Amino acid sequence: MIVNESYKDKTILITGGAGAIGSNLTRALAQAGAAKVIILDDLSASYNWSIPNLPNVLFVKGSITNDIDLKRVFHEKPDYIFHLAAFFANQNSVDYPEKDLLVSQLGTVKMLEYAVLQGGLKRFVYAGSGCAIYGAQAPLPLKEDFVSMHLTTPYQISKMAGELYCNFYWHHYGLPVVKTRFFNSYGPGEVPGQYRNVIPNFIYWAMKGQPLPITGDGKMTRDFTYVMDIVDALLRAGIVEEAIGAEMNIASATETEIVQMAEMINELTGNKAGLLYTDRRKWDTKSRLLASVDRARELLGYDPKTTFEDGLKTTIQWFKDNWEDISRDAEFPPGMSSAVKNYVLRQDAERE
Repeated sequence: MIVNESYKDKTILITGGAGAIGSNLTRALAQAGAAKVIILDDLSASYNWSIPNLPNVLFVKGSITNDIDLKRVFHEKPDYIFHLAAFFANQNSVDYPEKDLLVSQLGTVKMLEYAVLQGGLKRFVYAGSGCAIYGAQAPLPLKEDFVSMHLTTPYQISKMAGELYCNFYWHHYGLPVVKTRFFNSYGPGEVPGQYRNVIPNFIYWAMKGQPLPITGDGKMTRDFTYVMDIVDALLRAGIVEEAIGAEMNIASATETEIVQMAEMINELTGNKAGLLYTDRRKWDTKSRLLASVDRARELLGYDPKTTFEDGLKTTIQWFKDNWEDISRDAEFPPGMSSAVKNYVLRQDAERE
């Protein structure tokens, strides 16, 4: 991971900083000597216990849509902004499209507007999504210049809109923006739940001895990217001048089948319950995901180091170390996939 003197003694604002990527980024910046790392997070997808307890970390519970909260954090005059907050993610946005619009689009515009009004910002790094914005018809490997108008969830639309707003504030006001596109992030820090990513949910169910639900035939592929590789890319994006104005994929540049991932998790956790096949979700139109990281490699010197198996082992160990908190806060209310829900209810009934 890059450690650069540019962040030493600086004030840094991270929206969504209590999440998996944000909390690891916070810890890296705090340990690199930042004077103050400010987290703005409403804890809608994270928890107090996941926030690094360090003397130079300031946590502000609030929303990127609330002007009072924004005035509070911009009063600290941040030198760098990492804008990670969003209404996460696809299924959540399908269920609540208006809230997605409010948080992910209006919230991003408010962040950009406050950044311009403050002035003097060294960098505004936007967390986009390569999984979201390319659509189902893009040729592989996915490259940054491909544009699709056929997006299938409000989350995907909002992530694309966020990049377009960044472009406007860069071209019109000269705001030094960098647009990063994450692919299937995983790693320590993400608590499982109804609207969370597949890997933490699979680890959670595997550790509880439940079968892992596979939508479709399981042959779909994803480009799973370890959280600390993403953190390394973000740190680079904040200081490399050539990156200003550019968009770039942040990925592992490796394809992994969903069924292969599930089998690895079952093996690593010792889960004997196997797999449970169910219907594919209507909005999930991408059979394969594989990103090119050539631009990030050229501009940032980005080079993902973590193998998928090593990343899974570290994540599973984090689950074991934090199992009491994770098992308490994991949320799977009504609305989860029917196959998983019915299995869980059946198991509960048998135990009773």
